[in-house]
Order: sequence, then C-alpha cells, then structure tokens
Amino acid sequence: MSKEDAADGKKKRLLKAEVVSNVLGISEPKKHKPDASLVKAQEIRNIASEEEEAMERDPQLDLNLFQASCNFLKSAIRDVKNLKANKTDATSEINSIRTDATIHFIHMKKLNRLAHFRCRKVRENTNEAKHKIDQCHLQLQNLLYEAMHLEKEITKCMEFKSKDEEIELVPVEEFYLNAPENISNPGTTSGDAHLQMLARLEWELEQRKQLSTKLTETKKSKEQISKEIQAKQDYLETLQPKLTAILQATRPVQDYLSMPYDAIKEEQQTAQHLPVPLYVLYMQTSAYKDACDKCLKVSITGDVDASKSLSTWTFEPDDESDSDQEDQEKQDTKRRRKTSEARSQEKKNRVLKKHPLSVILEICTEAFFLKVRCQHILTLSPTDGTELQLTFCYLIALNIITVNVKFTLSEKVVANSVTGGDLISSDSILDELYPGDHGNDSPNLANHFELKKHGLQDLSTYIPLIGRPYLWCQWMGGLQFLKKDMNNIEETVAGDESAGIAKLSAVRARHSISAANMQKTILLLGERIDARISLLQQLSSLERSIIPVSADSVKMFPAKINAQLSVWRRSTFEDLQSLPQAEKFIKAGLVSSSDMIFLAIIDRGSAKMTAYVVLTADCPQVAPIIIVDIMWQFQRTALNDVYVMEMEEEVNLHFHELIIGKSRKQLLPNQLQRLLMCFDVYLETDTPASSLVPVEIPKEKVIPRTSRGPARSKPYKYVPELGIFTHRCYN
Repeated sequence: MSKEDAADGKKKRLLKAEVVSNVLGISEPKKHKPDASLVKAQEIRNIASEEEEAMERDPQLDLNLFQASCNFLKSAIRDVKNLKANKTDATSEINSIRTDATIHFIHMKKLNRLAHFRCRKVRENTNEAKHKIDQCHLQLQNLLYEAMHLEKEITKCMEFKSKDEEIELVPVEEFYLNAPENISNPGTTSGDAHLQMLARLEWELEQRKQLSTKLTETKKSKEQISKEIQAKQDYLETLQPKLTAILQATRPVQDYLSMPYDAIKEEQQTAQHLPVPLYVLYMQTSAYKDACDKCLKVSITGDVDASKSLSTWTFEPDDESDSDQEDQEKQDTKRRRKTSEARSQEKKNRVLKKHPLSVILEICTEAFFLKVRCQHILTLSPTDGTELQLTFCYLIALNIITVNVKFTLSEKVVANSVTGGDLISSDSILDELYPGDHGNDSPNLANHFELKKHGLQDLSTYIPLIGRPYLWCQWMGGLQFLKKDMNNIEETVAGDESAGIAKLSAVRARHSISAANMQKTILLLGERIDARISLLQQLSSLERSIIPVSADSVKMFPAKINAQLSVWRRSTFEDLQSLPQAEKFIKAGLVSSSDMIFLAIIDRGSAKMTAYVVLTADCPQVAPIIIVDIMWQFQRTALNDVYVMEMEEEVNLHFHELIIGKSRKQLLPNQLQRLLMCFDVYLETDTPASSLVPVEIPKEKVIPRTSRGPARSKPYKYVPELGIFTHRCYN
C-alpha cells in the first residue's frame, strides 16, 4: 500500500469516528485515541442511576445510538481487514481502531442493560395492572354469587307452601253450613281470614277423627264377614269330593246318552292354559261348532304341565353375559364352552319356540256338505269321508300362529293321477285360500326384524319345522297385523329400530276378529277340499285322454267333436316362459311361478294343437288360462294369427257361460271341450287353396257364415238351441 492510500484510509476513519462521536454525544478528544480511564469512570458513576436513567431516556434515541455503534463496529472491522491486507506496518492504527471499537461495544452493552431494565419495569407495571383487574373481577364474581344466592332465597320464600295448603278443605259455604257454631264462630272468623283457616282446619280434624272411628268399625265388620265366608268355603271344599264321586258314578250314563260332561270339563280346564291367540281360536271354533256344525271336531293336545311352567318363561335369546361366563369358569374351569353352532342352534330354538299346547281342528267333507246344502253352494259327492286335519301352534317369541296340515283321502275316492299328485299335498293344498296368501312369509312384519336381529334366516326357511303362518290362521286366533308394505315398515323403524319393533309387535288377540272371519274360513276350507278332489279326478281322466264333461254340461257343446285330446302331461313355468305368445300373460301377472302348468296336445288329422293350461292354487274359483300353439301347414300362434288369438279369447274370457249354477267344479273340462270345438271350427273354416285342403278335415259343422267384419273373425260361438255356430257380438 502506498503512503497516499494509507493517508486516505486514516482520514476516512477519523471522519467516521467524528460522526459517531457526534451521534453518541461524546466530545472529540484532542488526540485520536480516547482516554479509557475517563470512559470507565463515567460508566462507574452511571451504574447506580442506570435504572432511573433507563426510565428517563428516550427508547427511540437509544435504538438510533445502538444502530450507530453497530455501523461503527462494521466500518472498524472493515478498516482493520484492509490494513492487514495491505501488509504494511499499521499496528498503531489498528490499536487505535480497536480502542474505539471497544468503547462503542461497551456503550452497546449499556444500551442493552437499559433496554432490559426498561422491559422489566414494563412487565412489573403490566403484572400490577393485571393483579388489580383480577381483584376487581373476583369482587364482581363474589357480588354476583351473593346476588344469585339472595335471589334463590327470595324464590324459596315466594314458593314456600305450608302443609295446610296441601289439604283439600271443604268449601267455605259448606263449612259454615255443616260445622257447629263453637268451631265455625261466624261472627269472628268471617272477617278474619287467618281465624277462618284455623276454624276450617279444626273442623277438618274433627271430621277425620269421625272417619277414623268409622273405618275401625268397618274393619271389624269386614273381619266378621270374612270369617263367615271362610266357614262357607271350607264347607264347599268338603263338598267337592262328594260331587266328584257322584259325577264319577254317572259316567256310564253319560256315555250311554252321548253326553261327555267330564271330557268337556277337562278340555275346558286345559283350555285355560292355552296362549291367548289359541284360546280365542279354540273358543270361537267351539262356538261355531255348537251353533253351525255339530260334526266339526275341535280338540286340544300337548303337555299341560309344561304349559303351566311356561307361564314364567321370558324370551331371552341373547348370549350369556360376561359375568355369567366368569362365574361359570370359576365353578368349573374344566367345562368347555359351547361351540358357535350349539349357541346358534339354541338361539334358533328359543326364537322358534312353540307353546306346548296346540289346537286341532278336523273338517270332514260329509259334515261340510250337510252344513252348506241349505245355501245351494255345493252338492253331495263321492268325496264324503275325506278329512282335513289342521294343527294350530303358537310361536311365543314371534307372536304368530302356524298350522300343520294333514289330508286324508277317503277310500271312496278313485283318483290315481300322475300329473296332479301334489294337488292334495299338505304343503300346497291350502295355498291362496285367500288371494295372495301362500303362507311362506310371516304376516307379523316385526318378525322380519326380529329374525334379522338374532342372525337367523327368513321364516320361509323354517316352515318344515314350525308350519305355515297363513294369514287366515292369525284371523282365526284374533290376531290382526299391519298390511305387508315393507317400504313403509322400513321407514317406520329406520329412526329407532327397537321402538319400531315394539310398536309392530304390540298386537292383541281379539274375539271380534276371529268371529268375523271364522265362518268364511271354514267354508273356504271345505270348498278347497271338494275342489281339489274334483280336480284330481278330472286330471286322472285327462291323463287317459278323456275329457270328463258332466251330463249337465253336454248340452252346451255339439254332439260330434272331431278333435281329440291325445296327450296330457305336466309342464313347467320355464317351458311356458320360453314361449313368445305367453309373455303378455306373464307380464300382466296372470301367470306366476307358483301356478300349476299342464300341457295338452290335441289332434285332428295332420293338424296338431299344443295348449298350455295354467291352474292357480284357487282353481276353479280363478278360471284356468289356456295358451294355444297350432301346427297346421305352418306354426300359428296368437302373435301371427288373429284367429288363434280369437280362439284364446273365446276360451279364456267367456268362461262364465260354462258355469252351471253356482258350481265351478266342471270349469276345466268345459273349457277344454270348448277348445276342441273351436279347433274344429278353426280347421273347417280355414280357406287355403283347394288343392292344399287335406281330405281328412271335412266341413261337418253347421256354419251359416264362415267370417264376418273387417277382421274376418271366425264363428266360435255355439248356439245349443239351433245347433249352429255364429259370431260373437260385442256391444
């Protein structure tokens, strides 16, 4: 470094020191190097008054001084670095710079101490102010609590009621009217409310004393009467064995006169242990038997002792609690816990538990026909002696009645049908006794949630075990549940499932419901037996290619029908579902998978008709439906031949003409006979080219007009009085 550069650096440093000294308020010494002893002495003198000085000084000015000292230190360090970098002998200058920097550093420490003193003082003032605020707040809370306490005491005083206010005293007018003058003292008490209240209380006390005396006398009289009653009761108890011996001695007379008094009495005593729904069913069927049908048999079966012990039984299908398991482990640590399958089976047994007593109802066709002959509904037939036995059981936890059916066919009935063997099956003979009632689901909608709650399957899975819960069984037992609308029920219990189940389960058995449905149900049961046996006999004849048309129905058909039934066999719903012409019947709900499907093949010459016959469970109350497929030169159905559709309409829609009187038993044979007749008309009125007409189909029917109208419809309607075929007229 040249001498000129060193001189310039020294000049700049002196200028900076002069500026800092002016800012710090330090007078510039005569020499560049400050006197350290003077600075130190000044600092010592200021130590005692630093706290006072901190509060007197301006914080902003101290901040500016601190920043100025920092800037001086930065410039001093930069100068020392430059001097050392020039590698010249500048020791004296460096020492001078260090001295100045030290003074400024000491001054910075002082400013830092003043800032700490000032901050501590501010904290102390803040804490003191907070303390005063806390004291004021505490005093406020104490005052508020004291005011609240006073308000409560005032409220208690305002709401205070004396014991005499709880006593229902007689009205004032009645008091002055009935009370003696020595108590009422009208002249004194009428003008003073307090004296009046005291007089009324005194009169109340006097009345209560009189009533207490009367009560004591009444109790003594009651005890005397009770002793007399007990004496008479003891006498009656000694009389009971004597009467029993007399009744026992009269049993031969009862048997001879057909008056089973003892048996009826025992059965009535057993009925007292029936559950309420079965008791209602038993009483109503017994009353119906006595009033309308003496041959109807009603009885009770089961274990009476088990029924007596069941009176204290409660439904608790839940698993054992943890405390019970702990006690069990303490008693027998070697005992193995039940497996999950065993617990599931035990829970199922509890949920599906039956009452030990059951009601048996026996209906025989002979008694049924004698009962309804005055109504001209049915006539006596060879089915006499056929018996239907219904065993009604009550499921305690599910609150429903189930029935097990046993059907005994009379030996007089000759019906060996292969295709209709399931008509008299116990599982299906009572299906749809009322429309839509198949007995597969519980009519008590709460059972759906109850079974789901305990992890069990649908009730239809357990039908072989418990029987079928038909809706009419519940009516006979006086039970009536909500209509089966699962959407509404799910909305009902969505908010609170336990409350919804309790609401659905709260169903009481009532005699009025049973009485309103008893007669109709018994009649329907008898009609179902007769209809199934008649249908069984008809199917037996159809399997032999014979249409069993009764003598009363022969006049509705022509004397000669050339078409013949060649095949009659059972079919399935899947086969019918594959036919395009059957789709409209299935979509309309006229055919379902639960219906019985039969296949009939009818021939005449080279023409062949395939007819699917659909029978519902309530046949013949619901008319059979016949779907036709004709193979004549080409395949013809209702979809490609309007005449085939007219033939189906003639058979399916106008079946009322085939019913004789009020009996519908011959409806199926009459419909099939009409189908054969219409098939003859269809073939004989068909007008292909003359060269193609087969020789084996001559025109033998009397048909004045083969077609009519824009649709050129065929004359399927037969007029028995004239013996001709004509067209059906539609209004």
